[in-house]
Amino acid sequence: MTVTDTPTTDREAGRVTVLQASNVTMRFGGLTAVDDVSMTVHEGEIVGLIGPNGAGKTTFFNCLTGMYIPTEGRVELGGELLPPKPLKVVRAGMARTFQNIRLFANMTALENVMVGRYCRTSAMALTSILRGPKFRREEEATRERAQELLDYVGLGRSGELLARNMPYGDQRRLEIARALATDPQILLLDEPTAGMNPRETEETMQLIFKIRDSGLAVVVIEHDMRFIFALCDRVLCLVRGSLLIEGSPGEVQSDHRVIEAYIGGDDEEETA
Repeated sequence: MTVTDTPTTDREAGRVTVLQASNVTMRFGGLTAVDDVSMTVHEGEIVGLIGPNGAGKTTFFNCLTGMYIPTEGRVELGGELLPPKPLKVVRAGMARTFQNIRLFANMTALENVMVGRYCRTSAMALTSILRGPKFRREEEATRERAQELLDYVGLGRSGELLARNMPYGDQRRLEIARALATDPQILLLDEPTAGMNPRETEETMQLIFKIRDSGLAVVVIEHDMRFIFALCDRVLCLVRGSLLIEGSPGEVQSDHRVIEAYIGGDDEEETA
């Protein structure tokens, strides 16, 4: 994996800052779903986002990725303000997966990854319709890159399988491959191990470590606390839309407020 743009430098920490979300607030009428939340993510870092149901985690993700326009606050990627449009956010260098699998069920695994790659192609509509030389060159390069990414996530032999016929864990990894096809600086994963068995969960953890070691930043929403505390360099806990605590996995895990939030948390659905 390669980082496509040069992010700004966080001088205080001496590390490269990829994503900076500042005082993000999201209101729906009289409901404040995300309340003044800030987050910094550095290159080659895994950051976890936890909280009980209804804490605003997915809403915050949607604000970061342009699906929602925050009521207040700003989101910067590589020091540049992100435009509040999903396609432009992807082209700027941010990719995500979703809590519910969103693959093209009737397309092959290879074709699904190729779809993710098209945001980096430049052939115009007429060239594509006529299948001119530039289109054919880009199509071949896209196919080669898609196969590389399938190999990278451990699905190299599954390229011709229809997505709908793949095992659940493989579908999750396919989504990650498609996100990586956009050449992101940062990857956002929304509950990547939901519904997985222990073996699939461990494989996913190792894949995320592999992505992190390639230099990408990763942000993960997850309800599996054992997974998140073993995976992340830092963890943020949201409660009722507000940031309760940010710290190392050990600090967050031992904080009595986090324990109370989960034990005494409500069962309302995520505000999204």
